[in-house]
Amino acid sequence: MSEHYYTENPNTKSNPVTWEATLDNRTFHFTSDSGVFSKEKVDFGSQLLIESVDLSLFPEGDLLDVGCGYGPMGLALALKDNNRTVEMVDVNTRALELAQKNAQANKVNNVSIYSSHIYEAVEKKDFAGIFSNPPIRAGKKVVHQILEGAYNQLKPGGILTIVIQKKQGAPSAKKKMEDVFGNIERIVQDKGYWILQSKK
Repeated sequence: MSEHYYTENPNTKSNPVTWEATLDNRTFHFTSDSGVFSKEKVDFGSQLLIESVDLSLFPEGDLLDVGCGYGPMGLALALKDNNRTVEMVDVNTRALELAQKNAQANKVNNVSIYSSHIYEAVEKKDFAGIFSNPPIRAGKKVVHQILEGAYNQLKPGGILTIVIQKKQGAPSAKKKMEDVFGNIERIVQDKGYWILQSKK
C-alpha cells in the first residue's frame, strides 16, 4: 500500500513548494511538501469551510483543528478572531513542521500546534469549536472517531464543523453526527462538498 498523508513520518522525498492563497479576503503565503495533503494549493473543501464559518455564532473560547496538515484552516480561523487560540493537531510530523513555519510566515501568533492522533494528546475539554477536513484515506473508522470524539471535547453550545465530499462519505458522516449530537445542519453545499455542523 502506498504511503499517504496520515503517515506519521513520511518517507517521500521532500520537495517543498511555496505559493500565495487568498482565504477569507486575506493573503497567505503557504509552504507545503510531498507526503502532505494538498501539496500545491489549498484544497477547495478547506477553502469552502473557512469562508462558510461565522465565528460570531460560536460561544466564547478556543478552537481545535483536527488533522491540520500544513495549516490553512487553523491559521485562517485564527486570523478570523485573534481573541481565540486555535489548537492545531496532526499525526504527520512533516505537516506539523510546515504548519509551524506557515504560522510564522503569516504572523499568526494565537495558535498552538502539536502532534496528536485525533484527540489523544488534546487536554482541553471545553472547545467552542472543533473543525476538520477529515483524512478520508485513513478510512471510515478514523473519520467517525473524529466525529464521535468531538462531543467530549466541546463545551456546551460548542460546534463541530467538518467538510466532506458527498461521494467520499458525507451522507454517512451526516448520520453519525446526528446520532452523536442529536442535531445536524448542512450549512453549505458546493461542487459536491458539504459543510456539516452539529452543536453540543
